[in-house]
Amino acid sequence: QMQLVESGGGLVQPGGSLRLSCVASGSIFSSYNMGWYRQAPGKQRELVAVITTGGSTNYADSVKGRSTISRDNAKNTVYLQMNSLKPEDTAVYYCNAVRMVFGIPNNSWGQGTQVTVSS
Repeated sequence: QMQLVESGGGLVQPGGSLRLSCVASGSIFSSYNMGWYRQAPGKQRELVAVITTGGSTNYADSVKGRSTISRDNAKNTVYLQMNSLKPEDTAVYYCNAVRMVFGIPNNSWGQGTQVTVSS
């Protein structure tokens, strides 16, 4: 099981930027697909961005063009750079690690980091 610790959240004005980090431990980081999810109050958790073991990326339409997910396997870290932030980006952001084990997805989650976009 992977342990994940997010950081980098905070209060930012609309139009600002943040970089979230997620440090992983406890397993082989490079063998996991990594992702960022978010959950706003009263809403379901939703996918923000994912990056595969091979470096392929995918983004939710709501953040496409404004966000970049990246990973540094040497540092066991995945990042989410978010630019041009909007109030609707306000949410708790969670780091996710997943790999298939005998055909079954094995998921790990971080504790989340709060992002608040407000003037």
